[in-house]
Amino acid sequence: MRVLGIDASLRSTGFGIVAQMGSSFRSLEFGLIRNAASRSHAQCLGAIQVKIADLLETHHPDAVALEGGFYFKNARTALILGEVRGAVIAACAVRGVPVFEYAPRRVKQSLTGTGTAAKEQVGRMVAAILGLTEPPPEDAADALALALCHLNSQTGIAALQPKPL
Repeated sequence: MRVLGIDASLRSTGFGIVAQMGSSFRSLEFGLIRNAASRSHAQCLGAIQVKIADLLETHHPDAVALEGGFYFKNARTALILGEVRGAVIAACAVRGVPVFEYAPRRVKQSLTGTGTAAKEQVGRMVAAILGLTEPPPEDAADALALALCHLNSQTGIAALQPKPL
């Protein structure tokens, strides 16, 4: 099974594709979709949609794991993140790839055993699980963690498994 994890952000969206083979996991690709401050809002959303579509066409994941919404004090930030998530979800929907949402605490707990783990701890665990020589960039590590969380959730009791958006 292959899962594309996405840590959505307008200027630095993290992505990571993880394949599960038996009880082992392997990273197929990970990185960042960077958008310069000089790019317009619409150009950023377009670039994210195009890169996600490219990743879907290249790697043919069985599912996409996306960080669930959480509380923001700033409404503008929440709106922008919602638009980025919309671009990602639309790219997946057009290609028929199911999207699953995971709360940040659940992702951390899935990898580290605690929902309050620091980002550095998540990055180290991602590197250890995937056999990487060093932790990936923070946003890419979060995306890989989302993919691993989804893969781990697929071995649980069916009633507890997440439902696609």
